[in-house]
Amino acid sequence: MTDLNIEKITQRIVDRSKKSRSAYLQKIEQQRQSRSYRRNLSCGNLAHGFAACDSSDKDKLANSNAPNIGIVSAYNDMLSAHQPYQSYPEIIKQIANSNGASAQFAGGVPAMCDGVTQGLPGMELSLFSRDNIAMSTAIALSHQMFDGAIYLGICDKIVPGLLIGALSFGFLPGIFIPAGPMKSGISNKEKAKVRQQFANGEVDEQTLLETESASYHSPGTCTFYGTANSNQMLMEIMGLQLPGSSFENPESELRTPLTQHAVLQLLNNIEQTRNNSIFDLSEIVTEKSIVNGTVGLLATGGSTNHTIHLIAIARAAGIQLTWEDMSDLSKIVPLLCRVYPNGQADVNHFHQAGGMPYLISELLDAGLLNDDVKTIMGETGLSAYCKNPQLATSSVIAQTADTSGANPATKPTEKLQWKTASRLSKNFDILRSVNAPFLPNGGLTLLEGNIGQSVIKTSAIEEKHQFVQAPAKVFESQEAMIEAFNAGELEQDFVAVIIFQGPKANGMPELHKLTPILGSLQDRGFKVALVTDGRMSGASGKVPAAIHLTPEAVDGGPIGQIRDDDQITLDCQSQKLSVALTDVELQSRGAVKKSHTNDQYGIGRELFDVFRKNVNSADKGACVFNYHDEQNRENLNE
Repeated sequence: MTDLNIEKITQRIVDRSKKSRSAYLQKIEQQRQSRSYRRNLSCGNLAHGFAACDSSDKDKLANSNAPNIGIVSAYNDMLSAHQPYQSYPEIIKQIANSNGASAQFAGGVPAMCDGVTQGLPGMELSLFSRDNIAMSTAIALSHQMFDGAIYLGICDKIVPGLLIGALSFGFLPGIFIPAGPMKSGISNKEKAKVRQQFANGEVDEQTLLETESASYHSPGTCTFYGTANSNQMLMEIMGLQLPGSSFENPESELRTPLTQHAVLQLLNNIEQTRNNSIFDLSEIVTEKSIVNGTVGLLATGGSTNHTIHLIAIARAAGIQLTWEDMSDLSKIVPLLCRVYPNGQADVNHFHQAGGMPYLISELLDAGLLNDDVKTIMGETGLSAYCKNPQLATSSVIAQTADTSGANPATKPTEKLQWKTASRLSKNFDILRSVNAPFLPNGGLTLLEGNIGQSVIKTSAIEEKHQFVQAPAKVFESQEAMIEAFNAGELEQDFVAVIIFQGPKANGMPELHKLTPILGSLQDRGFKVALVTDGRMSGASGKVPAAIHLTPEAVDGGPIGQIRDDDQITLDCQSQKLSVALTDVELQSRGAVKKSHTNDQYGIGRELFDVFRKNVNSADKGACVFNYHDEQNRENLNE
């Protein structure tokens, strides 16, 4: 029986982070004390900042202390998850104006979709887009015009990037506003079946396209529980967005009222912060809330991508989170959810079964969350996050009069009230209590051995598949493995070793195209597994996949010394990943040389050469930033 608990793991993160956290908070306090706000701008600076505003907002910005909100948005109308954000700035401005404040669109950040770029050269920009988004967020907020900020983002790299950028402005109150998932389409079971049939040559491309189109069919996030929806869970359990707001559909009657209320809540937090009751981002994102986010990830079986993103977010706040912390938390946090790919339900079904309020209530009662944390709700503790939002009987809040006659609010704010959520799951096949979990652990394991260190998500892997001992088949790309599969060369037990897929090699693209192939071979009775220095997917599924392996091949890691037919052992229970070679044998081989370099040029990849040269390892967050304090510099260079 382990003697680990939430308090002990949290405390060791606090202890490890003392120097870097102190340096971060000192930087934030200096910015807070120096008042990096618009009242310090010169007349020329300020005139530039409000030149395009109407007369009412110009008056507020020039002559009053009225709050001004900066909007940072990942809107684009190609991506389903971000298309609903088109109307949000106008809603935000209306509510701000009707409450005596102003709001300006501070800047846009890029938003790319891994679902569109999977298996294509553009995917090699995906992970780096996170740090690009962080930089874009910083640029948007750099004008010192704002008293608080609203962050509009949903998907894989966008939310982590927005938060990393926002933490550089941790003295500003901020709030994240989601847009919600699309309604359920074709079942995940049917989608996975057709994908596998296509991989086996049993259905044609038109059938596959029709199936995919029936799954991804409208505005909103994809409905499976990948990185995008894991982001929303994280923002809610870490207290960075409104309770119960993550998984309301874009067309839900609650969606606009939730957005409106978020603006009101931010204005309240700005006022509290001015009165020295600080609820800015530096006070919300702490060691304790980072642990809460990790606990939520484990309890829900969330995306493996967050074994990278959470570390990068934590480091941006001066917090030293490690894979060992995550693995140890996984030993004491039970799996309470079965949502695809860990089950057949989607996030809409999860939300209907009780969703985030039920989940947080269960984890709180079991002592598996830190409750002494600040949130955007303007209070300490997570009790507000055990409640569901509902429309109040009286649907209109009295509006503050706009005596200027400019920019009147065209739609009244619909009043919300929060009611304590039911403590009974509405679907025991999707959402369970701590006393009757699907698994006693969170299904995320740290693997170590003479190949290096990696993580594996086991929550969707049957126990009989959690031990694989088989000869290696080494490939330099997923395309090479697909060719071998199509040629009938993989009809055997084997461990696929995919090298040169780490952040320094090619930006660490997801290897999602391998999932149907490996799943098909496993279903035929072969013992198969994947070992790679790359990423698999937020939708890592039923095939054992040791991913994010460090050190990566291009950095001289032992994975680059493995050859075909070397015996690989992957053992989830003993947390071992090794090759049957001595250290002397491994070192005598020397690393294999990369045979292709075309993944550094074309489709914009040449623009990210500076990222590839400066990125750190996956266990450090695969991040290109060197933070200000010596402790972080030492850790980044380890």
